[in-house]
Order: sequence, then structure tokens, then C-alpha cells
Amino acid sequence: MLLGGVPLDELPLDSARRAVLVQDKDPVLLSGTLRELLDVPASGAVDPCDALDAAQCADVLAALVQGSVDADDPMDARITERGRSLSGGQRQRLALARSLVTDPEVLVLDEPTSAVDSHTEARIAQGVRELRAGRTTVVFTSSPLLLDRADGVVFLHGDTVAAAGTHRDLVRTEPRYRAVVTRETGDETAPLDVLDKDEVLHRLERLEELEELEEIEETA
Repeated sequence: MLLGGVPLDELPLDSARRAVLVQDKDPVLLSGTLRELLDVPASGAVDPCDALDAAQCADVLAALVQGSVDADDPMDARITERGRSLSGGQRQRLALARSLVTDPEVLVLDEPTSAVDSHTEARIAQGVRELRAGRTTVVFTSSPLLLDRADGVVFLHGDTVAAAGTHRDLVRTEPRYRAVVTRETGDETAPLDVLDKDEVLHRLERLEELEELEEIEETA
């Protein structure tokens, strides 16, 4: 893996840490105000409000204000230790906003929307894509909504790269990939070209339904 044309393992550790930010699947939120949570080392290129919008945090801000006695401004609302007063999805979105504010050269996200509903997830996928334009974002996920917004997808089977391409191409051509992202099992994972006509049409209809949902979310 190269960073700025240099193999990552050849970079000084401090340089690699400045350039690459990894957000764990279960990020920790320390107690304090939202302003303090978002006060992280950053490039300054991303406004906190834009990061919160991209991470779809509007309902989180409302919940924080409602739970704070003297905070009219969401940025002054307090977050309890580890965000215990928030749902898992709300904590994930605040952590994502914090990572987006940092604006690292390379952002690595591990299942950043695993606790979020599909409608919100579709909007997050688009928001992150727009806000991270010109930067490198690596996402470990099996979510079709996130994968469909990626420029490219690398499918790992065990420790091996089994296939690479766009999400839609891999869904149509790689049975193992399709099984992961659509939760198919058994004989459902057969390649499309060996299925009968009715089954092929059924699979494509399912794909089109997903695409229509994504288009609705984009215009909502």
C-alpha cells in the first residue's frame, strides 16, 4: 500500500499516524460537550456543521439539547460518559462526524453504519462521499448502500483478494460477493449465467428495488 507514492511500512510512524485515521467499529465517546468532542486535531478544511450534516446527526443534536438543562446550542450540550444516553446508531454517527472533522489524508472506517437504519445509511453514504471528495476513504463493510457509493470494491475471501470492481458489477458476476451483501445462502449463490430465466429476472428485480430505494433517498 502506497501513501503519497511511498510504501506505508517505509513511512516514519509519526508521519503515518498524521496521515491515516482509523475509526473502530465501536468508537468511544468521552464525556463533555459536543464542541469538545469535535475539537480534535484537524486540517481545518471541514466545518463541524458540515461533518454533522454528512453523518446525519440532526436527530442526535435534538436529543442532546433535549437532555441538557441549560444548552440551547447543540454544540454546548453535554454527552454522558461513553454516550450512554444515546443509541448505538447515534453514537456511531457522532463518532463518524468527529472523524470527518479531522479530515485525514486517509480515513479508514470499520462498519461505520452497522447500527443505523437503511434510510439513514443511504444518506450517510452520499454525505461521506461528497465530503471526502479528493481524499482517500477505505471502508470495511458488507453494506450494499455504502458499497454502491464506492469508486471501487475489493472483495476478500479469507485472506485472499477474490475479486475487484464496482459493487454492481460484483453483484452480477461474483456469487460469493453477492451472497455476502444480499445475505443469500446455499444454491442462491449460483452464478447468474447458470440460473434459469425466471431466477435471473428475480435477482435483477431485487437489485433494481435496492437501486430505486437509493434514488429515493438521494431526492428526499
